[in-house]
Amino acid sequence: MRVSGERLLSAPIEDVWAIITDPELVLNYMSGVTRWEVAGDTRTGLGARYRMLFRIGAAELGGLVEVVEFDEPCDLAWTSVTGVDHRGRWRLREAGTGRTRVEFRLAYVVAGAGLSGWLAERIAAPAVSRDVHHTLERLGRLVEQEQLRERAARRRAGAGSS
Repeated sequence: MRVSGERLLSAPIEDVWAIITDPELVLNYMSGVTRWEVAGDTRTGLGARYRMLFRIGAAELGGLVEVVEFDEPCDLAWTSVTGVDHRGRWRLREAGTGRTRVEFRLAYVVAGAGLSGWLAERIAAPAVSRDVHHTLERLGRLVEQEQLRERAARRRAGAGSS
């Protein structure tokens, strides 16, 4: 099953990239994710691994994921190594001065043969779709908050140098 969403953010692509590539910030914007921890010596970039869990209904599912694409500042993709079979992808594209089009995609396969696996994927789809939508909303709010923080810091620094 594949689920995706996109959103236009009023922020430079580098600012959005800085947030989505920081593993410490993932729980602040990824809806449904309850765990995202660095698992290894590589914190970010190609080959970085993370232990992750996400909630679908009453169940928490997850495992180990690895970053398999890291094309700064445009594309970040991961795939599962253990646990639930899934892939995630962030695509960032400049959309005019100081604006970024963000696309978030998730593809997953629910274990189970035949009708039961197909049915489980269809039952999970609305919840996963909501999480993708909420993730994009929360990312937008986080990007806006970071921009406000940076402007305030610049104002304080400017006021202090007068």
